[in-house]
Amino acid sequence: MSLEALLSKFMQIIAENVDADRAAILLNNSGNWHVAGWWDHGTYNRSSNVFDPPNSLPQTIINTVKRTQTPLLLNNVPEHKSFSADPYLSQKQPLSLVCTPILHSGKIVGLLYLENNLITDAFTPDQIELLNLLTSQAAISIENARLYHSLEDYNRNLEQKVTERTQALAQALEELKTTQDELIQKEKMAALGQLIAGVAHEINTPLGAIRSSARTIAKFLDQTLEQLPTLFQSLSTEDSAIFLALLQRSLQHQSTVSTKEERKLKRTLRRELENSDIADADIIAEKLVIMGITDEIASLMPLLHRPDSFKVLEIAYKLSELKRGTAMINTSTDRASKVVFALKTYSRYNQSGEKISVNLTEGIETVLTLYHNQLKQGVEVIRNYAEIPPVSCYPDELSQVWTNLIHNALQAMDNRGTLTIDVTQENQQAKISITDSGCGIPEDIKQKIFQPFFTTKPTGEGSGLGLDIVKKIMDKHSGNMTVESQPGRTTFNVFIPIQS
Repeated sequence: MSLEALLSKFMQIIAENVDADRAAILLNNSGNWHVAGWWDHGTYNRSSNVFDPPNSLPQTIINTVKRTQTPLLLNNVPEHKSFSADPYLSQKQPLSLVCTPILHSGKIVGLLYLENNLITDAFTPDQIELLNLLTSQAAISIENARLYHSLEDYNRNLEQKVTERTQALAQALEELKTTQDELIQKEKMAALGQLIAGVAHEINTPLGAIRSSARTIAKFLDQTLEQLPTLFQSLSTEDSAIFLALLQRSLQHQSTVSTKEERKLKRTLRRELENSDIADADIIAEKLVIMGITDEIASLMPLLHRPDSFKVLEIAYKLSELKRGTAMINTSTDRASKVVFALKTYSRYNQSGEKISVNLTEGIETVLTLYHNQLKQGVEVIRNYAEIPPVSCYPDELSQVWTNLIHNALQAMDNRGTLTIDVTQENQQAKISITDSGCGIPEDIKQKIFQPFFTTKPTGEGSGLGLDIVKKIMDKHSGNMTVESQPGRTTFNVFIPIQS
């Protein structure tokens, strides 16, 4: 769903469920505020005007909420003398108004303004609670829409720059034909082709994941926003509190479990639900496990005993899926950024920043988590982690090392085999060994694998920069790397000084 369509749907739902004659949504674009849309007596109008005209909205109200980042509710505007000098309020004289910030990760990304010109106390506590819930979900969706469009624009710009660079290099190679060996020309063009194909592959894969997640988020958001008003009207005060607590627990859930552990949790939860005479216990147990609710369900029983408990749980599940979709987008964006990082490191290696002490195994485990889907298809991971002191390093760059080595190991095994990771200490160095059970590296190309643009992968599956970047990162850490290979066993050993 586009940002414009998302805002239109959001404003329509707000206007239909809140007693407002007029509403506006303002967006913050890196400090530049503009009115993105209006709802005026039943009609929605898209707008991109900069928020400047003094009579378009009450600037004192807007500026107060922007500064405090907290909702402002005036149920009887004429009684609030502190805002009586506002030109808009003097002219339009609304009787009730509310202005609430749209916050994402502690930062204000927009404002929602509503007013009623007919009655005082127009906005009830239930409506305010609904506004808070809708604006929190809208903040996620707005940022996701912006992120998706930004990545699309970046991909188009990158393709254009690569095309321009290709044309420039092709012209330069043509001018050097008389002095260069024809074989060298072909090798350079082949290397350039591999670079272009590798970049396109590495960018398009996370872009596809982002597109899929964005569609799922838009679908769930569209369905859920339509059902929320009816849901909250049907829930009692006690059931509303239980529903919000259930949703909060699901949103805070972050741990992952194996398929075997998930089945065990589901069986245990199903038995507990059946003992409590909950209908459709198997389906409800599955939904709760996906949401991360696996224990302490006694407090949920009033909600689960409702005749429409499955419908209520389905809405909570869809709301929690919005966060999981956002996590997928963030993971995919990180994956795309690694390619950009690799290209930048190769072309201009001047990274800045301070070293910090970290636990190396935590960084390795983070990468293994990101590769969970590939690993579970047929790769056995053996971890041999010794207790070693924290290492002073650049953790983001070491994450790139683990990512490249593990990715290469998986490809060498065709995603089926044994991946062994050893973490030990030798003298004053940390030694990390990553071993795969693949076909091995032939002796005649072992010395070439660290050269830039050298790759044994088919065109489109690699840029040939991975191990070159790993080597440069090791040089920056005053470390080194060795490789041992024979058929059925290849080991990359990484050595990093423990002291800075």
